[in-house]
Amino acid sequence: MIFSYRKLLVRLRFMMLFMALTVVLYQVMMVLSGWIEPVNRYRTPTGNSVKVFGQHERSTLPESGRMSDRLRLFYWYGE
Repeated sequence: MIFSYRKLLVRLRFMMLFMALTVVLYQVMMVLSGWIEPVNRYRTPTGNSVKVFGQHERSTLPESGRMSDRLRLFYWYGE
């Protein structure tokens, strides 16, 4: 069996270059994903914001309400 050291070195160099470029591409993608992603999606909003869920839902739809009232509100708000 004949081994060519030249081919072995070319293949080894190709594998090393492939692994290095893969690591570099992975790191670039991690940096880009960190740059694109919002800082904190679930932070408390600032400014003149209004909370959508909470008191409004409780005051509009009492637990002891009739089914017709609930259905009317369902169609009224389009939920």
